Amino acid sequence: MTAKTSFLIVCVAGSMLAGCISTESGSPPAEPGEYAAEQNYQLGTQYFRNGSYDLARSRLERAIEIDPKYAEAHALLAMTLVKLDKIRLATESFNRAVRLAPKDFNVLNFYAVFLCQQRQFDEAREQFDRAIKVRENDNPEVMMTNAGVCMVQSDDLTLAEKYFRDALSVRPTYAEALIQMASLMHLIADDLKARAFLQRYLVNNEATAAVLYLGIQIESALGDERAADDYQTQIFTDFADSPEAKRLLIERP
Repeated sequence: MTAKTSFLIVCVAGSMLAGCISTESGSPPAEPGEYAAEQNYQLGTQYFRNGSYDLARSRLERAIEIDPKYAEAHALLAMTLVKLDKIRLATESFNRAVRLAPKDFNVLNFYAVFLCQQRQFDEAREQFDRAIKVRENDNPEVMMTNAGVCMVQSDDLTLAEKYFRDALSVRPTYAEALIQMASLMHLIADDLKARAFLQRYLVNNEATAAVLYLGIQIESALGDERAADDYQTQIFTDFADSPEAKRLLIERP
């Protein structure tokens, strides 16, 4: 895996979880059993985010025991089982989740991410498209961007670009899609466009070490070593302990 491709994959990971785990507001008061299921689900969510996957599994299984039709609990349990390397059980949990909530865009997004991780790219695209088309989905740009990342992994860069552009047509300032487009344009050696997307990203978002490192790659490809040096200086100043800073000590001493 090249450094550029790795950046594409890692950068979207946060949005995958953000696009999947949600809580409902404005709903009727929960029944006692529903409340207990929700409490266990929320605890499972926190354990999942903290990397305590055995504890997350226990809480999520308890939520499902209380409420067997809790689709998001089945979906998050499936993601937890993936982390525990129990792929067969994860597949079963995803299938239950989708059967219970065939129009829940969070569940569909969860499932699509999983399918992409299993390199079932056609099936993943189908689920992403289903999630995108759900009328109640107020943030389809998240699923569009996730689908684009998945298509990068499948080496269908034309389709990946389409998904990223679709995301930006919905929300022109969406940071994740902007940085993915910058990385993709660099990957296909269209570095003038890569620079433009990176600059659009930096207008409204703070730079990270990974973003600045991408900037170095883009400017070096364009032959602008002064701009590349400016990005490098910012990494050494603001992110001295980052993996990117350590890499630069080897690549650009």
